[in-house]
Order: sequence, then C-alpha cells, then structure tokens
Amino acid sequence: MALYLVTGGGGFIGSNLVKALVERGERVRVLDNFATGKRANLAEFGNGIEVLDGDIRDQAACTRAVESVDYVLHQAALGSVPRSVQDPMTSHEVNATGTLNLLLAARTAKVRRFVFASSSSVYGNTPTLPKEESMPSSPISPYAVSKLAAERYTLSFNFIYGMETVALRYFNVFGPKQDPDSQYAAVIPRFIMALANNKAPVIYGDGEQSRDFTFVENVVQANLLACVAPEAPGNVMNIACGERYSLNLLAKCLYEIMDKHVPAVYEPERSGDVKHSMAAIERAGHLLSFSPRVKFQEGLQRTVAWYLTEKV
Repeated sequence: MALYLVTGGGGFIGSNLVKALVERGERVRVLDNFATGKRANLAEFGNGIEVLDGDIRDQAACTRAVESVDYVLHQAALGSVPRSVQDPMTSHEVNATGTLNLLLAARTAKVRRFVFASSSSVYGNTPTLPKEESMPSSPISPYAVSKLAAERYTLSFNFIYGMETVALRYFNVFGPKQDPDSQYAAVIPRFIMALANNKAPVIYGDGEQSRDFTFVENVVQANLLACVAPEAPGNVMNIACGERYSLNLLAKCLYEIMDKHVPAVYEPERSGDVKHSMAAIERAGHLLSFSPRVKFQEGLQRTVAWYLTEKV
C-alpha cells in the first residue's frame, strides 16, 4: 500500500485531501506546523493517520517527513496576497525556500512523484482570458512571485534530476473547512459568515472583478490523478472549472441560497489583487483526464450547508 505525504494537511485543501485518501484506504502522513492549519481539521481521522508537527523551512523536518513516502502532495504554504504585501520575506521563506527544502529531501528519499500546489496568481493582471499555461507569467504580489519560484523549482527537479514532479495551478479554491475567521480569509467564507450573521459582505473595488471559483473536491480529484497519470511529470496545469463569476454575482447567488439580502459594502480595491481570472483547462483534461465534477452553484450550496452546520 502506498504512503502519501500531505504537507499542510491541517489546512483547508490539505485536510480535504487527507479525507479522500483515508476514504480510499491509503496510508497517510501529514506534515504541518499548524501556523494556519488546524488540528481540529484532522480530528475525525484519529490514529488512522500519522501527524508530524514540523515546518517545511526546517530541512530536518522535511527529511523525516519524506521517509518511505511514495507520493508527496505539497499543499503547505503561506497564503494571501495582502499578507505577502505586508511581509514578503516570510512568504518567500515558506513558499519558495520551504518547497526547495522539501524537493531536496524528496529527491534523496527517491519518492515516486511530487505534486505541487501552485497558483493562478502567477499569471498576474494580463488581460487575456482564459489563462493558458503557455502564457508568460507576470506575478504582481510577493505571494505570486514566491509561488512561481516554487513552481519553477518543482519542474526543474524533473528536468535536471529526473524526479517525477507535477505543478497544479489552483484557481480560487473554496469549500468545507476553509477558515472564515482569519483576517486573510478568502472571499466565499467571509461572505457566507457575514450573511449568516446578518452583516454586510465587504467587497474591495467595484465588485466586477471575476474569478474561476473552484470547489475543493475538483482540486482533490486533480491531485490524485496527478499522482498516477503517465504523461503528467514535468508539466504545469491549470485546475479550475473554466468559468468565471464576478464578486457581485457571487453575492447575488449567496443571497438566493441563504435567503439573505444584506447589501454589500464597497471599499477601495486592495493592492496586488488581480482584476479577472479564468482558466483554460484543456491541458489538465488531456494529461490527467481531469474534468471538474462539481460546478460552481452546486459547490456553493454544499459549502453554505457545511458552514451553517459547523460554524454558525
């Protein structure tokens, strides 16, 4: 039976990956320092998984984590554009240097395949839509720069060392277990919790900025496919739904699902934010046989149901 290492397994995407792997009967090890992840996200698995308390900035922790591992699903990162604008060095150390530490350890341990969670932010503010992987990258924020550096390190290990690596560029992932309480919380949990408490959702800018919102189950599916797809190594792929929705439309959808009508409050747009984002997903379809199973509306309904059950 294969052993999977999920870095950042206590986080939103990581814990959803752990759940899918456990349900498949796989052996799972988690590496997390729980700076942003939560132990509560792993509580349901009890002793069914191995949890290492460690930081990817620590080379020794990375070495321990990859021992006897077959597949690395590298989700650990310091997210948030605003946080990276305030503190670019820490974002770089975690996202770029931390990834390099893990790659070096994984190469020494001869893992079968290393799947890296990259980000749509690497495209920057180029007006061309949809975003195709062959487009020049043009990261704006320190966060985006750090993710692109990590992505390039990941692919370079495939080309230089012959280590099987894959990079998946996520587009605005949402779903159960996403933290609504952080000051850097993503827009969907922030909106849901505001409306649940009869408060106005806050929109930065005019609300016409658009995103390719991607339900977490689609991202989990892509990671599992990326572990075994024969043509995946050495490639970067967009993981999304290939559709875009404005924040104003998102608010409207949530009003309908939650039967709440608290008008949004508009504040000045934030530095480093991208105006529009939408993915071309043909490459992932070709190389991974990836096709998003859960569309935006269904994902939104499932997400609202989870928050109203678990958080309100």
